[in-house]
Amino acid sequence: MIMSTKITKFFLLAIISLSFFLRVYKVTSIPPSLNWDETSIAYNAYSILKTGKDEWGMFMPLHFRSFGEYKLPAQIYGSIPGIAIFGLNEFGVRITPVVYGTLSVLLLYFLLLEMLNNLPKKELKIISRKEREKISLMAAFLLAISPWHIQLTRGSFESSFSLFWILMGLWFWVKGLKGRGKQLKWIVLSMIPFAISIYTYNSARVFTPLFLLVVAIFYRKFFWKHKKWSLISGVLMIILMAPLIPFVLSGEASARYKLVSITDDAGLIPRIEERRNNSKLPFVINKLINNRYTYNTFYFSKNYLTHFTPNFLFVDGAGHKQHHVQGVGELYWFQAPFLLYGLYILLKKKSSSLKILLPWLLIAFIPVSMTNDSIPNALRTLIAVPVYQILTAVGIYYFAKNVKNKQSLAGIAGKKLIKNTLVVGSVLFAVNFYIFLNSLFVKYPISYSRDWQYGNKQVVGYIKDNQDKYDLVTFTRSYGEPHIFTLFNLAYDPAKFQSISNLERFETYDWVRVLRFDKYYFPDLGDEGSKYDDIVKDNSDKKILFIGKPGDFPEYVEVLERVNFLNGDGAFEIVDNQ
Repeated sequence: MIMSTKITKFFLLAIISLSFFLRVYKVTSIPPSLNWDETSIAYNAYSILKTGKDEWGMFMPLHFRSFGEYKLPAQIYGSIPGIAIFGLNEFGVRITPVVYGTLSVLLLYFLLLEMLNNLPKKELKIISRKEREKISLMAAFLLAISPWHIQLTRGSFESSFSLFWILMGLWFWVKGLKGRGKQLKWIVLSMIPFAISIYTYNSARVFTPLFLLVVAIFYRKFFWKHKKWSLISGVLMIILMAPLIPFVLSGEASARYKLVSITDDAGLIPRIEERRNNSKLPFVINKLINNRYTYNTFYFSKNYLTHFTPNFLFVDGAGHKQHHVQGVGELYWFQAPFLLYGLYILLKKKSSSLKILLPWLLIAFIPVSMTNDSIPNALRTLIAVPVYQILTAVGIYYFAKNVKNKQSLAGIAGKKLIKNTLVVGSVLFAVNFYIFLNSLFVKYPISYSRDWQYGNKQVVGYIKDNQDKYDLVTFTRSYGEPHIFTLFNLAYDPAKFQSISNLERFETYDWVRVLRFDKYYFPDLGDEGSKYDDIVKDNSDKKILFIGKPGDFPEYVEVLERVNFLNGDGAFEIVDNQ
């Protein structure tokens, strides 16, 4: 891709540099700690690096068994280089999303530029190459500073990696739409990143096939004209997807879906029965209205539409504290009018490549609408983010262009209106951007360290320094999965963990937990039979180190050390039986 001017290259480099900075600055401490998913991904990557096997002893698996699901492989294998270079630590884990998050900004630039280059000849005469580059730069800049995208590329989230591959696949595919000679090969090549996206994140397993199906329908004449390349592309995708078939047929693929699905909600049937019993409608009408299908349709529609509300997009964003910085919307305020205008322009245009934006946006919210937790959800809908940036950039360009061309606003008056609009837009952006940066780098880590399972690293650091004094280390599972934090922060030898004789796992409510391995024991210290006094009594001949939450230990026990969340609230207390 040859850019027409040096200034375009300069601005693109500046945008990429800004993107990298916003994602890498203080990345080891903001978010305030690695959560259990990040540590699980990282430790399994470390295990593959050291032994070729995951924590369960499976050799180079395509699916990694985790707490309540099977993790897809791309994020884990993709994390290996960062961990190999920088070590099993926060930077080694998070440099991977920082890099592919930054590269996603570059991919969006090339994708939109390719889309604009595919505009009808009549439109290309109006929009110069330089103007097309400006629009593409604007979209890339908006993604670079996007609160939605920044948050999910500062931590090791699979959704942001799947977006990277989808953007690459779309760029290749749009290049192939030119339909001339060797360029058709790009359509075949696009199947590779599209397939990788399906191996990356669960939402992409729904989005990518649906999107490709819609694209095939929209461009049926093109694909029929180029049957050879279409057939090759289809066969390649089938081959790449073949390893998934045994996994899907086994039912293990639905493990995560069952935990969050609206169709598997345990309270659904009781609610339906209650409505039927309280209804005064005739029996037949009552059954037609109150049934599983109508309720699932209602909840799906409600979940879907929630993601298009101003509150989610521009005011508060998603409520899940790990997925969103809080205090700002997923998009900036100033984007709202330009986004709507960009959508209007899109519906008027007849560009073959720009036509994919609307199905891209609408399909992106289908996977999340089938779930029942954390609605609206920023993580499962990240695929939609580039569309919003493209529509905003297109809206800004055509707004400025149309104002300039209005005869009634010609001359000084027209220039003044444009100037005032730019000033107001710039002020709104500056205020909103400041609020976001202040929330992200100042308020967020202090207010939400609990949500990021802060304190586990500090506790394991104490264990590492003092474990030789004790026969047994007891670490509460009140906050989640202490075994994975122990493995990660001790850099525990994966080969030893895979073969250790006293490794004990158990399953409760479709959730797999590790109860003990080596000298480490992970009970709930609040349960009968596994409280402090119970454990001391059962291990009277052992010196025991205890890690629990405040209130887990009798008042007479001396606290050796306390670990607090960053807001000052108590997180852990460390005691022993001496």
